[in-house]
Amino acid sequence: MKKLNALIFLLAALNSPMVLSHSDEYLDTQPAPNGGQMRMAGAYHYELVVAKDSQAAKENPVVVFVTDHGGTKIPTAGARGTATILAGKLKATVNLMPDGDNRLKGYAKYASTPDMKGAVTLTLPGKKTESARFTPLAKTASDPHARHKH
Repeated sequence: MKKLNALIFLLAALNSPMVLSHSDEYLDTQPAPNGGQMRMAGAYHYELVVAKDSQAAKENPVVVFVTDHGGTKIPTAGARGTATILAGKLKATVNLMPDGDNRLKGYAKYASTPDMKGAVTLTLPGKKTESARFTPLAKTASDPHARHKH
């Protein structure tokens, strides 16, 4: 009976959503499908894509792609959200609107600075609000130009 209970516990643990989840550190080692940075957000992965070459602060796109932990696209029709971008001395908050398939989009005034930070909060229809924090232009392990630590 103990072996059966242990087997049931093991199977339940392996089917737990937490086992299928990825940490932000792990996601930084994986190439993002759209060239952005991926983060955990509850049951989802959010990928934030920002302009990488805007020298001056100007209106630039802010795009968020939503997938599940297996990479399956999550429809964003009816979703609502915001993104806050901190770049240099500027702080911009933008409303994100569904923009086809699994994408939300808005525009914010920012420059592409290496110290840029972002926060995204989304509510998908019928789901609870989830959020994630980003450092979208920081060098990561998946970046071929990232410096290796020795």
